Amino acid sequence: MPLLTDRTEAGQRLAERLSDLRAADALVLALPRGGVPVAVEIARALECPLDLLLVRKVGLPGYPELAIAAVSGPEGQDLVVNEALLSAVGLSLHEIDALAEKERAELARRRRLWQLGAEVPVSGRTVILVDDGMATGTTMLAALQSLRALKPARIVVALPVAATSALAVVRPLVDRIECLVEPDPFVAVGAHYDQFPQVPDETVGELLADRRKRGHRPH
Repeated sequence: MPLLTDRTEAGQRLAERLSDLRAADALVLALPRGGVPVAVEIARALECPLDLLLVRKVGLPGYPELAIAAVSGPEGQDLVVNEALLSAVGLSLHEIDALAEKERAELARRRRLWQLGAEVPVSGRTVILVDDGMATGTTMLAALQSLRALKPARIVVALPVAATSALAVVRPLVDRIECLVEPDPFVAVGAHYDQFPQVPDETVGELLADRRKRGHRPH
């Protein structure tokens, strides 16, 4: 049976876990697209700004949902590779970089579409990094690599659902993790939600516009 209703409910439950950060001058950063509806609920509850941290998964050829690498950074210049998977499938780093070019182009498209600046001003702040789930941790590692370069004071990762193995990889790299569910066995992120539709570009744009209209824009 699914352990979570939908992304909205997951965000509300995470907001309760993070209520101690209400007065911490925190900034919520969502990994689009699926992390945005979760992050919106956290930002609303904590009354803090919401923005995006653009990261793109590089899927294994033939298995696009399985992240063999991920790209992040303003130009998609940061590449994090799933080394264990890389050695298992026999692809070279050159081949991975070639696969990543399509995802770098998608990052640029999303930056233009959602009118994002070159980088998010996070220096010295507590950053709550949010996604709708974590399977391998590769995408999150890319996000953290990009985020650490911006020198936040603290990094808090908030996830509705994650594989225990992925949490073990990420936990030493951050100050705090809040995760609602660690299923055993872990199947796929969407399998643990009752409702897990795709989040379209338009929905992300509308949610961002609403936060900006309310004066919660950190740029």
